[in-house]
Amino acid sequence: MIRIGVDFGGTKIEAAALDAQGRFQARVRGASPRDYAAGLEAVRELVAEAERQAGAKGASVGVGGPGSPSPSSGLMRNANSTELNGHPFPADLARVLERPVRYANDANCLALSEAADGAGAAHRVVFAAILGTGCGAGVAVDRTILEGRNAFAGEWGHMPLPWPTDDEHPGPSCWCGRRGCMELWVSGTGLARDHGGGLSAEQIIGAARNGERAAAAALDRYVDRLARGLAVVCDVLDPDVIILGGGMSNVGELYERLPAAVAPLVFSDQFETDIRPAMHGDSSGVRGAAWLWPLQP
Repeated sequence: MIRIGVDFGGTKIEAAALDAQGRFQARVRGASPRDYAAGLEAVRELVAEAERQAGAKGASVGVGGPGSPSPSSGLMRNANSTELNGHPFPADLARVLERPVRYANDANCLALSEAADGAGAAHRVVFAAILGTGCGAGVAVDRTILEGRNAFAGEWGHMPLPWPTDDEHPGPSCWCGRRGCMELWVSGTGLARDHGGGLSAEQIIGAARNGERAAAAALDRYVDRLARGLAVVCDVLDPDVIILGGGMSNVGELYERLPAAVAPLVFSDQFETDIRPAMHGDSSGVRGAAWLWPLQP
């Protein structure tokens, strides 16, 4: 049985065909158009090519992407790929693909993939955060996405930074219309903005490792802010494991420093939650999208 997963990102779209054991039978990528109709067509073409390469026809299709459809209207909301907002994206995908389509937020797909057979496979409650150009998060319980009553569970990137200092308040403006959102502090983009030296997040990490003071101080602030955000998640959810994805998840210092930084902030006398990188890395999004469909109809 072949399942197709689609990762609809801000810069690229990937479609992959997976067999029943989660092995890739085909992977194809293309650029993300910034036009709504062109985006639908790009997905149609990539799914067709993935099916062709895998020798499958009429496979199930799951799509992971930004934002989520409103349960009441079916229209997209909260997508940082703003051309999707206000459109019935999942319904339009089903129309152009001529089959049912299941859609989930990309961070939910990360959580599902890692809970199914990744870094969270041995645990019941998985909290997964994407720390990339933006910031999102998802929750999986018993290998099932926790969507919530209003289908926006896990929107951690747009809660305010906890316990802000005077220098952090009210915080920079966010595209969502609020100020001081977690996304502005713990994304790679947020690290670069906070450093203010015109370097990328990757360059800042490299400079910090070489002992450059401004970069090291920016990394210190990053770890502190990420720890504050995760401490609030732990107070509310107390997950069995925290999994990090996105470009910043490749920073090994986070796994060395975060447990000790989170521990004094949680409302508990102990903190034993593992904090791990995503086992499947950049593949988790497309894998999780495929897992939106069960093995049997």
